Amino acid sequence: MVPVLHGGRLAAARRLFPAAPSPFIDLSTGINPHPYPLAPFSVAALTRLPEPESEEALRHLAASAYGAPSSDHVVAAPGSQILISLLPILLACRHVAILSPTYGEHAAAWRLAGVTVVPVPDAAALLEAAGAGVALVLCNPNNPDGRRIDADTLAMLAARCAEQGGTLVVDEAFADLEPDVPLAGSLLPSAGLLVLRSFGKCHGLAGLRLGFMLADLGLAGRMRTLLGPWAVSGPAIEAGLQALADDRWRSRISHILDLASHRLDRLLTGAGLVPVGGTRLFRLAETPDAAALFERLGTAGLLVRRFDNQPHRLRFGLPADEQAWERLRTALG
Repeated sequence: MVPVLHGGRLAAARRLFPAAPSPFIDLSTGINPHPYPLAPFSVAALTRLPEPESEEALRHLAASAYGAPSSDHVVAAPGSQILISLLPILLACRHVAILSPTYGEHAAAWRLAGVTVVPVPDAAALLEAAGAGVALVLCNPNNPDGRRIDADTLAMLAARCAEQGGTLVVDEAFADLEPDVPLAGSLLPSAGLLVLRSFGKCHGLAGLRLGFMLADLGLAGRMRTLLGPWAVSGPAIEAGLQALADDRWRSRISHILDLASHRLDRLLTGAGLVPVGGTRLFRLAETPDAAALFERLGTAGLLVRRFDNQPHRLRFGLPADEQAWERLRTALG
């Protein structure tokens, strides 16, 4: 099976563009370039196995932050990717309908498990595909185009799955900083609803590996059993306890990223590209010269995300500082 290609591979970019100036600027991921200012980890976080009470406190905070009824509806994991990989084991599904195009690992995980995957183009087709033993998968907001699913449609999909014995999987990896995106966790304890949340993207701490699943009590308990004890490291628990409780930081960074994403729109438009969607953490743009522009940016030491199945599109993350903004402006011409 061909692996899904992702952004963020700077070593590979350096091999592709060996003469590019340093430092290589990574604009290929949708990760906050202004990371949460973590306090130093305690010695105990690094030397002791995590206490169950600390992990439960983290799940309690996540339930409050993400709209789940209680900590019992929350699973903490070493990143949301491992949860995606475990879904075929958790759910007994005969086939899966995925609102597409979207994050490629969803389809890859199900296909690896031998499950039939059916890409569908819109929410109406997703609703039509619902049935017993069927999983419906969508990302809200979507990656890479930022497409939104409204609250009424989410509620309709969840209700249909609950009635017919299917499962609705809602990946909210980019929802933290998007005030117009309805949170599917508020629909719990609806049976057959499963919500994925990413900690690292919003907080700029992707290397920490922390993510969450929100679900009805049965699914949540079974996923915790699959992950086993000590699934989340002591440092990740400490980081989550700090950051998820910090509403002031979240409000401040939302404003900063809102300004930055609009600045990126202006820069891309001024260079002749057409922004066609995104979130506060990335923009998707179209140009007939996408392949040549990818090469030009790479030669200038800037890595953006390209798509083999959408060769006219590029995704741009946010520059971290004024030097990076200036290098992007210059390379765009």
